[in-house]
Amino acid sequence: MARVVVIGGGWAGCSAALAARKGGAGEVVLLERTDLLLGTGLVGGIMRNNGRFTAAEELIALGAGDLIRLTDEAARHRRIDFPGHRHATLYDVVRIEPLVRRHLQEIGIEIYFEERGVDVAADHDTIDAVVTSQGRYVEGDVFVDATGSFGPQNNCSRYGNGCVMCIMRCPSFGGRVSIAGKLGIQEQKGLRSDGGVGAFSGSCKLHKDSLAQDLRQRLETEGVVVIRVPPGLRKGKDMLSQKACQQYALEDYRDNLVILDTGHAKMMAPFLPLNVLRQIKGLEHARYEDPYGGSKGNSVRFLALTPRDNTLKVKGAANLFCAGEKAGLFVGHTEAMVTGTLAGYNAARMAMGQELLELPRTLAVGELIAYGQERMEGFGLTEKYTFSGSVFFHRMQELGLYTTDIDQIQRRVNEAGLSGVFQNCAG
Repeated sequence: MARVVVIGGGWAGCSAALAARKGGAGEVVLLERTDLLLGTGLVGGIMRNNGRFTAAEELIALGAGDLIRLTDEAARHRRIDFPGHRHATLYDVVRIEPLVRRHLQEIGIEIYFEERGVDVAADHDTIDAVVTSQGRYVEGDVFVDATGSFGPQNNCSRYGNGCVMCIMRCPSFGGRVSIAGKLGIQEQKGLRSDGGVGAFSGSCKLHKDSLAQDLRQRLETEGVVVIRVPPGLRKGKDMLSQKACQQYALEDYRDNLVILDTGHAKMMAPFLPLNVLRQIKGLEHARYEDPYGGSKGNSVRFLALTPRDNTLKVKGAANLFCAGEKAGLFVGHTEAMVTGTLAGYNAARMAMGQELLELPRTLAVGELIAYGQERMEGFGLTEKYTFSGSVFFHRMQELGLYTTDIDQIQRRVNEAGLSGVFQNCAG
């Protein structure tokens, strides 16, 4: 019986586990370092904006729409426009984790919480088992490294402004450990435009109760509030360039505070001194919810990028795939779902002795994986790639890949011969 082990329970890891299970793996084990699934999905909340709509509908047509449908089910607001972004869905970050957890368990995925992968038992380039922080040896035929590229906290100090106790909660549950790194594979770090290492997470969450009542009411009714920032308090261009989410590195985000309702009040800035924030009308009593140190910094990302091919098999490893930010300079939940789905699907296929799939570049999801790899190899490590803006969304538009026409998206998938492919590895 084919057994796939996924390490890391963020959006990428959950997608990989689902794809492996639905694709035919008899046993799928998901190891999660903390007591909750979804990682940054616990504070993210933005779906279907710009080209992410296209990618989401491609995933559905490909047979991998489970998590997209769950975020739709948990939506607080639909078809929201905010600077640089159209037709976004904002899901409720409080409701989503139990929905995902229950769905994974219902289809037979075995989840081990507070089981941090800390080492591997391997024969040369072949992993036999992952060793966890609890001393468990979790054996498998094929493995997926979805451990992410954040932390541990000493990296936030080295490349950021100090540990800010973000949603990753390294001090409580231990720092991330790269499974590919434990196999001896050399990983890369993403860079900032100024040559610095990594990138700050692009937003902070404020306690809703700390907002002025009229501001909170408007946020919950409309889903988005844009507040003009007095010129003397505006963020500099260097602040924008430090963000992982370069789709938000626009003048609108320098001159305004953009706040979204995802259950939290999601402020689209990597950090802002509290004494500055409280000088803005409606935010006189503002308090950070995540990260707690949002007045001075944020979690630092893109510190462990794994070499891989376009099937997401890790180069230098016989039976290891990678997903999420491990797979490249990809930003966003939809992007994590795409890479996780392909990695999990191919892990199941390898375990069953079947040919691996490379998604075609006639689809936005295939173009992201291939183009992101090409750019990293040829143009350095400073760019970030997302369906929702910046370099890759512009490319989607140039290639005619961006559309909100669901029928057209389904035809493309059908023409590629891939309708429902992720439902069955034998397909």
